[in-house]
Amino acid sequence: MAVHLNRLWLPNPPLSTNFHHHCRTPPPPPPTALAASSSLSSPPTIQIVGGKTPGWYGRNSSSNDLLDAYGGENYWPDLDTDLYHWTKELRPVQWYPGHIAKTEKELKEQLKLMDVVIEVRDARIPMSTSHPQMDAWLGNRKRILVLNREDMISTKDRNAWANYFTRQGVKVVFSNGQLGMGTMKLGRLAKALATGVNLKRRAKGLLPRPVRAGIVGYPNVGKSSLINRLLKRRMCPAAPRPGVTRELKWVRFGKDLELLDSPGMIPMRISDQSAAIKLAICDDIGERSYDVTNVAAILVQMLSKHPTVGTKAMYNRYKIEMDCQCGKTFVQKLALQLFSGDTHQAAFRILADFRKGKFGWIGLERPPR
Repeated sequence: MAVHLNRLWLPNPPLSTNFHHHCRTPPPPPPTALAASSSLSSPPTIQIVGGKTPGWYGRNSSSNDLLDAYGGENYWPDLDTDLYHWTKELRPVQWYPGHIAKTEKELKEQLKLMDVVIEVRDARIPMSTSHPQMDAWLGNRKRILVLNREDMISTKDRNAWANYFTRQGVKVVFSNGQLGMGTMKLGRLAKALATGVNLKRRAKGLLPRPVRAGIVGYPNVGKSSLINRLLKRRMCPAAPRPGVTRELKWVRFGKDLELLDSPGMIPMRISDQSAAIKLAICDDIGERSYDVTNVAAILVQMLSKHPTVGTKAMYNRYKIEMDCQCGKTFVQKLALQLFSGDTHQAAFRILADFRKGKFGWIGLERPPR
């Protein structure tokens, strides 16, 4: 059966209409462009795009052979290189709704009143959910980093990030905002970091006041859910989609702690499109900002090469062979098999399966080396 494939991502000639056509290997990017594309690690030393043989590893390579060749750890720098190529011909992913522009200015004013700032990131993509202006906004204020959704990553990923941030001198708490894991530790740590506030007030003859902690982070990383778990009641609106919180809101946690819930803050322009694609995969950016079919196809290509997933897991899930690791082809084949050719529905299925852990709980980033 022949299906027309629109020209998509790999910087290649247009794909053939034959499902079994090879995906050819694009030329390497300029060194400066490659360096700019990676926010996770040093420039890779592995052959660029698709591993060590032409045509996305070559048609005769087995999944296990490929994963052995990568040795697990080498997958991560090579992923940065691949993502650079896969995204550079796509329409840029950009999302900056009006309520964010309005509240960003208000938030920066409120941050001046904070004793402690709690920055929440998605544990699956901690680097991609790091706001590039956050350090400038916070200055020397005390900060706690929360990696939420720890239940969605492996123990190996968790340990790698814990060691990385410990070396950086960053206080990090792993949490699960849905179930409340890590929330009590977070509350105690916030109070402990701000003990000096009331000592200074007493020295000036002033009465003590509650510690003020601002909770900030990207959209849909779990800020409001974290607050609700801390308070043990639903005080802040929360839902599994970006853009639910639209205004600043103060809530009190006992007598000693006040929390500021804030809308997700995201840069006006996302320059790192590799990070933008990962935000889309993890549902940390508005759905209207990206083409769901493109994002699902990139996810397929990432998972087919992932050390703990690979093409075998993809086949076991969907009973579809991976031809040349071409994600667009895979989405179209799934659409024909299950959704009467509707690639939009097929793409949603793949993304939903990843978000629900159907391929195992895996992160899409590892710490920089």
